Amino acid sequence: MIKRHTAKWIRKSHRYLGIFLGIQFLFWTISGLYFSWTNIDDIHGDHFKNMEYQPPAFSDLMAPSLLNLKEGINSIEIRDINGKPYYWINKNRLFNAVDGTPKPSINEEEALYVAGNYMRNGLEISDVSLIEKTGKHHEYREKLLPAYVITYKSDENLKAYVSTIDGKFQTVRHRDWRIFDFLWMTHTMDYEGRDNFNTTVLRAFSLLGLITVLSGFILWYISSPSIVNIKNRLKRKR
Repeated sequence: MIKRHTAKWIRKSHRYLGIFLGIQFLFWTISGLYFSWTNIDDIHGDHFKNMEYQPPAFSDLMAPSLLNLKEGINSIEIRDINGKPYYWINKNRLFNAVDGTPKPSINEEEALYVAGNYMRNGLEISDVSLIEKTGKHHEYREKLLPAYVITYKSDENLKAYVSTIDGKFQTVRHRDWRIFDFLWMTHTMDYEGRDNFNTTVLRAFSLLGLITVLSGFILWYISSPSIVNIKNRLKRKR
């Protein structure tokens, strides 16, 4: 039999652990419910995009080798910018694919063209701005900067992002994505970058949660009338 003092200590520890961890358990539950009840394609903003868009095919392009890059070429992509073909070389430089002219960045008109290809028809633009840096909690993080932010008239505060460096449509953000992003942060407990599952905070709370559950099982075991009766019967038989 567990002594009364020990049982009281276990019960008290279980109670205070429950209070301490309760808020985080609530966040885990709410975020888990939200994730399981939402369509991830909607979170990605697919219903705002022109999913049928196919980049055009270009002809009469110059050979990339004629660019005579000292570092050589290890990656190449084609960009459609205002109906003109461009090479995105080595993930850091943009060149006109017809005459080889380097392009340091795209302008606002070109960014609107790119966004217009990838966003669905009928959306009305309310504002266009340029961002050059973002914080760790910004909705446009870990992506190429500077970038044009194209805001649309929408109840969901819809925004599209186009990088000025490579002329590529980067992403779309809206209200449901922001809710998902906040809940994802509370779920992973990575309050810096959202996606790190190896944070000390998450590990600590996971271990404390396990201790809380185990202490609950112990409390049930030491206080259950059925278990007590079984123990008493065994003692009498001895």
